[in-house]
Amino acid sequence: MSSPFIGQGAVKAALAGHLARRDGAGRRLKLAAIALAVGGLYLLCWKLAQIDVVKLATGLPKLGHWLAQAWPPNLNELPVFAERMAETMAMALLGTTAAALLALPMAVLASRNITPFPKLYYPARWLLNALRGIDSFVFALLFVAAVGLGPFAGVLGIALHTWGSAAKLFADHIENAGTGPLDAVRSTGAGRGTAIVYALLPDLLPVLLSTTLFWWEFNVRASTVLGVVGAGGIGQELKNSMDLLDFSRLFTIIALILVVVTLLDQLSGWLRKKLV
Repeated sequence: MSSPFIGQGAVKAALAGHLARRDGAGRRLKLAAIALAVGGLYLLCWKLAQIDVVKLATGLPKLGHWLAQAWPPNLNELPVFAERMAETMAMALLGTTAAALLALPMAVLASRNITPFPKLYYPARWLLNALRGIDSFVFALLFVAAVGLGPFAGVLGIALHTWGSAAKLFADHIENAGTGPLDAVRSTGAGRGTAIVYALLPDLLPVLLSTTLFWWEFNVRASTVLGVVGAGGIGQELKNSMDLLDFSRLFTIIALILVVVTLLDQLSGWLRKKLV
């Protein structure tokens, strides 16, 4: 005679097996639905981006022909290119410096743990998101209409976009930092501003300077194309060469950009290692 407990155990085991199979089928259906959704998304993006492999295959020989025309490089205007490259570096340096100076007080407002005006926390974050969401290229285009052609529009475009990006990173560093030294200084009766300047910022200064160096390095690369919208710098010569289909001149400009950017990358990386 079989035990009732054995019968109950068999029923429970069968029920558990049924539930496991049902859960496994549900997971497979969910994974299949996710795969179909992702596949549909990429198909839609493929269509919207107008990807045409045939055009690429037929266009590559033309690109090869242009590259063949680019050799040897044209060095006759190298002094002009060097001057334009110096304009680009100046735009990046001035724009990044202005952005860093503006970013520091904004980062204090946008840091939940130290903001002196909690009601301004979200508006400050929204402003930074708006500045980050508009590329320096677009800002430069707008400022060309306001202040005219030339590097000044590029400086303003770089400064506004970098202001939002750098301030957001500064605020994240501040929120992740320990507030022990800040609280210790506040306990002596010092004001919030004094505590921030003398207790918090000295600890964060190396990482803030490292972040600023990163943005300067990034902006040198980004500002090479601002001349396309009339913001001066080496990008203006780049656009002129493309318009004239002067590929040897274009190759010289691209080579100069690569050399300068590589050197700046090395210098910036070395400085960041010294700071952190």
